[in-house]
Amino acid sequence: MRVAIAQLNPIVGDVKGNIAKLRNSLNLIKPGDADLIVFPELYLCGYPPRDLLNLPWFIERLENGLKEVIRISASRTDIGILMGTVRCNDREMGRGLFNSALLIEAGKLLFETHKRLLPSYDVFDESHYFDTGEESNIFSYRGEKFGISIFEDAWNDPQFEKHVNYDRNPIEDLAKAGASLLINISASPYHLKKEYERFERYSHHSQHWSIPLIYVAQVGANDDLIFDGRSMLIDKKGRLVTRFAAYEEEIRIVDTGQEGSREDYSDMPEMESLRRALVLGISDYVTKSGLGTAIVGLSGGIDSAVTCCLAVDALGNENVRTLTMPSQYSSEGSIRDSIKLAENLSIKCDIIPITDLFKQYLTSLKEPFNGLSPDLTEENIQARIRGNLLMAYSNKFGGLVLTAGNKSEAAVGYCTLYGDMCGGLAPIGDLPKGMVYQLAEWYNRERELIPKVVLSKAPSAELRPDQKDQDTLPPYDVLDGILEMYLENRRSRGEIVDAGFDLKTVEWVIQAVDRSEHKRRQAAPGLRVTSRTFGTGWRLPIASRRT
Repeated sequence: MRVAIAQLNPIVGDVKGNIAKLRNSLNLIKPGDADLIVFPELYLCGYPPRDLLNLPWFIERLENGLKEVIRISASRTDIGILMGTVRCNDREMGRGLFNSALLIEAGKLLFETHKRLLPSYDVFDESHYFDTGEESNIFSYRGEKFGISIFEDAWNDPQFEKHVNYDRNPIEDLAKAGASLLINISASPYHLKKEYERFERYSHHSQHWSIPLIYVAQVGANDDLIFDGRSMLIDKKGRLVTRFAAYEEEIRIVDTGQEGSREDYSDMPEMESLRRALVLGISDYVTKSGLGTAIVGLSGGIDSAVTCCLAVDALGNENVRTLTMPSQYSSEGSIRDSIKLAENLSIKCDIIPITDLFKQYLTSLKEPFNGLSPDLTEENIQARIRGNLLMAYSNKFGGLVLTAGNKSEAAVGYCTLYGDMCGGLAPIGDLPKGMVYQLAEWYNRERELIPKVVLSKAPSAELRPDQKDQDTLPPYDVLDGILEMYLENRRSRGEIVDAGFDLKTVEWVIQAVDRSEHKRRQAAPGLRVTSRTFGTGWRLPIASRRT
């Protein structure tokens, strides 16, 4: 069978726009070239729709959208349409909605099946919105027996998973029912190395049941989630036949009878994949929010430099404004490095000194602060002055302020509320400090885009004389190692110490993570690139004790 895979980037909530893309995709397929065109999970509303699903008028809009797709199909009797959308059900108990896959042909709804495994972990909360599908049935269509599943339905094979979350295996049910072609429509969020996990899993299904498999993915970014695409056709021996583009929309016809030529799954270098994921995340967040430009404050440090490079890649240098805001504690090198980076990126960098503003604050606070020694208060005032200036630029010129904080700093609260945390998106907010350096080196692999001294000098907030990050924090390699074990691997204090880390350092890091939850709750959304990130998948209480 010849199947057109439509790996598209829907906008959440834009039913009309998503249907227009569907129609355009259909028009690209000449009559007779394909038997079927397949769109991703919940394509009609985009994924994840979240609380839009609680709005009756939005559900009605989706139902009307489905009717429009059925009308579109009536004009193309040569090809079937398989897509994901929301379906109402008449159950007396439950949410009243299914996450469904619908097969439409010649103006008729031929078949529908409903997602059986509803993830409610990490960034997923589908059982909050949907009811569980009861059966996995096959459907005969043009000589094939379709076994259609939806994303998580393919992620619970006890012969593959280290831990199973459900008592059902929909892929097994479809295979035993006689499916001759497995089709999994998906909206699978990206994190580092996720592409290899997917291929291994889907390859296992194909090889184990000796059935070819089509994986149809959403691409794009919605809020904190990035969808990397990489749709696939895998033959019945588990070999990759073809893989679609990463981070790009693509529509292409595949032949399900074609055999794969290799078993190994290779992809782009990890740092290039990470760069492209973040670029897509920034671009979609800014444009889908109705904005076109971004504003970045340059400190002369590694974090703001990498953030600025990503912004230019995502939006173009004509759509990125920068400013550097030196104080009496800023080194000449920091100002020089900021200006040099802006020159390398062909963007303008405004210089707005904050020394006089800072002095005015101190004058205003002189009486109530009389007799008290300078401390963190005065450092935070400087950061908040800079935040105010950045927001003034945003208000006056338009554009989204990108905050440059990284995951290591956010984890332990080494950041200032309403100061350096000020902004609408944190592009590198899920990158440990060490990974920020790796990404900077990747940017410099062909030419010195980020000044070399930025990569070699000791990190500093420059809020007091001769300040260095390591005056307050453990060395970043130590900090990142502890954070990886505590956050991503969910290890206890004792287990981390047993791994070779110093007890006092581990205790300090854990306490800093726990007491900084209130800051992270108020932070700008960060783009998810690791398997355990602060944001929608992180739900720890603020007022709590974890000692």
